[in-house]
Amino acid sequence: MKKFNFRKVLDGLTAASPVGSSGGGSGSGAGGSVHPGGTAGAAGTPREEIQETLTSDYFQICKTVRHGFPYLPTALAFDPVQKILAIGTRTGAIRILGRPGVDCYCQHESGAAVLQLQFLINEGALVSACADDALHLWNLRQKRPAILHSLKFNRERITYCHLPFQSKWLYVGTERGNTHIVNIESFILSGYVIMWNKAIELSTKTHPGPVVHLSDSPRDEGKLLIGYENGTIVFWDLRSKRADLRAYYDEAIHSVAWHHEGKQFMCSHSDGSLTLWNLKSPNRPFQTTIPHGKVQRDGKKPESCKPILKVEYKTCKNSEPFVVFSGGLSYDKPCRRPSLTIMHGKAITVLEMDHPIVDFLTLCETPYPNEFQEPYAVVVLLEKDLIVVDLTQTNFPIFENPYPIDIHESPVTCTEYFADCPPDLIPVLYSVGAKHKKQGYSNKEWPISGGAWNLGAQTYPEIIITGHADGSVKFWDASAITLQMLYKLKTSKVFEKQKVGEGKVTAEIVEEDPFAVQMMYWCPESRIFCVAGVSAYVIVYRFSKHEVNTEIASLEVRLQCEVEDIITPEPESNPPFPDASSQLPSLKSLSGSTNTVACEGTMKDSIPCLSVKARPVRMPPGYQADLVIQLVWVDGEPPQQITSLAVNSAYGLVAFGNCNGLAVVDFMQKTVLLSMGTLDLYGSSDPYQRQPRSPRKSRQFAAGLTELSDSPVSLELERCKSPTSDHVNGHCTSPTSQSCSSGKRLSSADVSRANRRGPGRPPFRKAQSAACMEISLPVTTEENRENSFSRSRSSSVSSIDRDSKEAITALFFMESFARKNDSAVSSCLWVGTGLGMVIILSLNLPASDDLRQSEPVMVSPSGTVLTLKGAVLTFACLDCMGTLTHQPYEVWRDPHSADDGDKARKRKLVMHSPSSSQDMGDHQFAVICSEKQAKVFSLPSQTCLYVHNITETSFLLRADVVTLCNSVCLACFCANGHIMTLSLPSLRPLLDMNYLPVTDMRIARTFCFTNEGQALYLSSPTEIQRLTYSQEMCDNLQDMLGDLFTPVETPEAQNRGFLKGLFGGSGQAFDREELFGEATAGKASRSLAQHIPGSGGIEGVRGAAGGVIGDLTRARIALDERGQKLGELDERTASMMASAEAFSKHAHEVMLKYKDKKWYQF
Repeated sequence: MKKFNFRKVLDGLTAASPVGSSGGGSGSGAGGSVHPGGTAGAAGTPREEIQETLTSDYFQICKTVRHGFPYLPTALAFDPVQKILAIGTRTGAIRILGRPGVDCYCQHESGAAVLQLQFLINEGALVSACADDALHLWNLRQKRPAILHSLKFNRERITYCHLPFQSKWLYVGTERGNTHIVNIESFILSGYVIMWNKAIELSTKTHPGPVVHLSDSPRDEGKLLIGYENGTIVFWDLRSKRADLRAYYDEAIHSVAWHHEGKQFMCSHSDGSLTLWNLKSPNRPFQTTIPHGKVQRDGKKPESCKPILKVEYKTCKNSEPFVVFSGGLSYDKPCRRPSLTIMHGKAITVLEMDHPIVDFLTLCETPYPNEFQEPYAVVVLLEKDLIVVDLTQTNFPIFENPYPIDIHESPVTCTEYFADCPPDLIPVLYSVGAKHKKQGYSNKEWPISGGAWNLGAQTYPEIIITGHADGSVKFWDASAITLQMLYKLKTSKVFEKQKVGEGKVTAEIVEEDPFAVQMMYWCPESRIFCVAGVSAYVIVYRFSKHEVNTEIASLEVRLQCEVEDIITPEPESNPPFPDASSQLPSLKSLSGSTNTVACEGTMKDSIPCLSVKARPVRMPPGYQADLVIQLVWVDGEPPQQITSLAVNSAYGLVAFGNCNGLAVVDFMQKTVLLSMGTLDLYGSSDPYQRQPRSPRKSRQFAAGLTELSDSPVSLELERCKSPTSDHVNGHCTSPTSQSCSSGKRLSSADVSRANRRGPGRPPFRKAQSAACMEISLPVTTEENRENSFSRSRSSSVSSIDRDSKEAITALFFMESFARKNDSAVSSCLWVGTGLGMVIILSLNLPASDDLRQSEPVMVSPSGTVLTLKGAVLTFACLDCMGTLTHQPYEVWRDPHSADDGDKARKRKLVMHSPSSSQDMGDHQFAVICSEKQAKVFSLPSQTCLYVHNITETSFLLRADVVTLCNSVCLACFCANGHIMTLSLPSLRPLLDMNYLPVTDMRIARTFCFTNEGQALYLSSPTEIQRLTYSQEMCDNLQDMLGDLFTPVETPEAQNRGFLKGLFGGSGQAFDREELFGEATAGKASRSLAQHIPGSGGIEGVRGAAGGVIGDLTRARIALDERGQKLGELDERTASMMASAEAFSKHAHEVMLKYKDKKWYQF
C-alpha cells in the first residue's frame, strides 16, 4: 500500500502565506494562524510519519435506498400472484413494495407524471403510462428495475390502458376517443385500431370524449367494453370489428366494473350515482342508485352528490358481492373528510380518511376475472398515506403498516445519522418504544408480502434520528438499508399547552410550530440526548428504563441586547429611529428583527417564550427531561434562534450559541456557567480591531444589503447555512458586563426592509416556520459574492453590522491543548463563529468526581484564536498517529435505578478513546472545516500544517469527519451539489463528484454524513434518500437489495364444468395474435408512435452477473438482439421483394402495351 508521509513544518510562517490552491486543487500546503500578539509561533517540532491508507479507489457515490411515503402519488397497481404493489408519482417516480425490506425506487428520466401502472401478472414486468404520452416496460426480474422498451405517442394523448390477464396485447385509449393496441413483447403498435367514429352510432353528432375505461368481457375475451367520458358505453366485437351494443347515460362516466360472469357491469358517474347494466337490455340501466343521496319525499330522484371517481364490483361465493367506491358524498356536508364506501349486501360502511383518496384497489384471491373474486382487502392510496382495510372482518379494521411511511407525520425539520453505534441501543430503544404501540389493528398478516430479502453482509447497527415540526423526535433502526421506527419522543410535553385566545399576551416568537426541533445532539455511549427548539430553548434528556414522576428543572438565560446599548444613527445618514419602529408593531417573529424595543402594553423582559410545566410530570421509560434551558426576552427584544449546540456527558456541560453569543450550562448542578457576547469571548485577542463606524461606512454597507435583500430568496439562500443568518439585530455583550463594547446600530437597510414589508407584517413570519421547507435555493450569483465580506461569504446577509455581528456556528468539547506550548491536554470547548474565528475556552473541572456536584466549574478564555475563511462548520481531533479521538463521555447508567449503592452512584468516565491514545506522544491534530476551507493544526504549537481551499464560488452546507475502512476522512457537501472527501491529516482530495443540485432548503437542512461511507438527506417532504460514498458498499449493494420477483406458480383456473362451458360463454377460442398481428392487421402508421429501446437488457445482465442466471440472461438478451436484427433484415428483404415485384409488374405492363406495335408506331 502506498505511503503518504508528512512532516511537521517549522513554525514561523505568516498567516498571509497559505500554499493551498483554490477551488478543489491540491491543498496540502502551509498556512499560518493568528495569535493574540499578532505574530506566528516559532517553535520547532520533531519529524513525524503517518501512514494514510485511504486512496480515491475507496470512494464511489451511489444511491442505496429511499424510505418513506412516495411524494405526490398518482397511480396504484398490484400483482395478485407475486403480491407486490407499485405506486407512481407526479414526479415520474415508481416505488415497488413487497414484504418488509423489499422496497425499490425507480425514476422515469423524463420526470413526467405517472398516469397509470399495469403489472404483467406473474411475469416480473410492469407497464407505466406517463403524462408525456409514453408507455414504458419495466423489467422487475432484477434488483434495480430498468426500462426494456418505450413507446412514445406523437399525435394522441394517452388516457387509459388495460392489459388482460395472460395477454401480450395492451389496449390503449386516447383523448381523441380512439383505442390502439400494443404488443407487449416487441412494444410495437398493431395496425388494428378502434376509431371513435366507428365505435359510436353514425347518427351521433357529438364527439364521445376521451376513453375513460377499457376492459375485456370476463365471459368472452373477444369483446371489449369501451367507456367514453360523456356517458357512452360501447361493447366492441374485436373479431367482426363492429359494435355489438351501445349504451348511453346522461351523466359523465368515471369508471366501470364487471360482474365476474360477464353479463352485468356497473358504472360510476359524476352525479354520485351507480348504474348497473345488463348486456341483454342495454337501452337503460336496470338499476340506478345514489348511495349517499337524500331520498325526496315526493318520490323524485334523490338529489345528486359529488362524483364517484372509482367503483369496484367484486363477487363472493358464499355472501353478497362487495361494491367499493370512493367519493359520492352529499354536497350538503362540505366539511366531511374524504371517504371510501364499502357496500356489502344492505350494509353500507363509510370509512373516513385523513387525506384525499388518490386511488384504491380491491385485493382478491384469484387473478382470473371470470371466477368468483373473493375480495379480502382494499389498498387505499391517499395523498400522504397508504392504508389497507381488512374485508374479512365485519368492522373492517386496517392492517398495521410495516413500512416507514409515517416519516412525514409531522414535517421533518432536521436529521442526524449514526452508523456503527453501540449494538445494545437498538433493542433498548425498541423495548421502550414498543410499549406505545396502538391497538385495534387487524390480526391478519400484511397482505403485500411479495419479494425476498436477506440481511446481507453489512451487520453494524445504524440509527437515524429525525426532528419534526410538532416537537417530536423519532429514532429509527436503519441497519442493513432498512428502516423501522424504534422510539418516539415528544419534546413538547415539557411545556404547558398554549390555550386558544391567549396568543397576544404570551411571549411566543413563532406563530406556527413553536415546538419545532431545530438541532439535535446525541451521545450514543452515554445516551445523553439534547434538542434545541425553534423557540430558543434547549432540553437535556437522560435515558432511563424506569418510569418516574418528577418536576422538570428549568433555567433561564439572558443573552440579548440591553436597551441602553442601542446607538441611534446620525439623522443625516439614516431615517430617524421612530419612523422605522412605527412600521413594526410587534416582534413575535422568528427572524428576530430588533428594530423595535417596545410592544403593545408592557415591555417584555426576562420572559421565556414558552412555559415549562411547574407540576410533577409522569415520565414513561425512555428519554426523560433532565433540564430545560430557555433564552428570555430582554427589554422587549425576543431571544434569537440557537445556531449551535454541543453536550458532553463526562464534563456534565451543555453549550449553545446564537448570533448574540454563547451560553455554557452545567446540567449536573443546574447552573449557568457562562452567558457572554461573542466579542467578549475574544478578550484582548480580537483579531478585528472593531471601532464605532463612521456614517460613510454605515451607508456603504447598508447599500450593499439593501440590494441583496430586495429578494427574499437570497435571504433564504443564506439561511441554509445558519438558521439565524437573516437576523438584523446587533451584537450584545454579556448581561453581567459593565459596559457594552459595541452597541446596536440601525442602518438604512433596516428601515428600507421594514418599509417594504408594510405595516403590520412581521419579517418572514410565514417563511420562517420550521415546517415550511418548500423554499427555492438559487445558486449564489456573482453579484451576491461581490457584496459579501472578503473573509466570509456567510456574512453578506448574516448581518448589517459586520463588525459587531458574529454568530456562534460550531461547538466542540474535547481534551486538548488550550494554549500554545501547553505540556498536557486539558478540558476545552472549541468555539467556531460565522466569521471563521475559532476561540478555545478552558474548562476547569473539579479534580475528583466526589466534588463534581458541589464544586463550581470554571470557564475562561484561553487567549487562543485561530482563523479560517467562512463560517466554521465542524471540528475533530486526531491523536499523534492520525487516529480519530472520541470526545470524553460518561458510561451510561440508569439515573433511576433501584440499586442505590455507592457503585451505582459512581460515575464511570472514559476520557481518552481509543484508550491507547493518551500514551501516544505529546501532541495532537485539530481538524477544522469552514464553509470555504479546511485546516489541520498541530497542537500545542498551533502550527497550521495543511490548508485546503475547498470552494471559492460556492460554500459548504455540511462537513463531517468520519471513519471509513479503519481510517478517517473529511466528507463535505457543497451548495453547488458536489460531494467531496479529503484525506486526514494531509487534506488530499480523494473524491469530488457533482451529485445533487441543491434545489431547495430541505436538502440543505437535512443532509448529513456518517461513518462507514454513508449519508442521507430528505429528497422530498415525505422521503429520506440514503446514499453511500464507499466503493466497498457500492460493490456489495446488489447483495443487500431485495428481490422483487420470486418464482411462483400461477394458480390454475377453476374447472367451469361442462354445461357452463357449453352455454356460459363463447365456445370459440379467441386468438389475439391472429387478429392483432401484422399478417392480419398490418402495420400501424410510423408517425403515430415511436419505439425507443431501453437499457433494461444491459442492467439485467449486471444484476444477474455470475453463475447460471447470468449466462442464461446474457444468452436470452443475445437471442433477443439476434431476433431483432433478423426481424429488421426480414423487413428489409420483404421491402426489397415488394419493390422488385412492383418493378416486374410495371415492366410487364409496358411490354404488353408495346408488344404488337411496329417500330414506326412508337
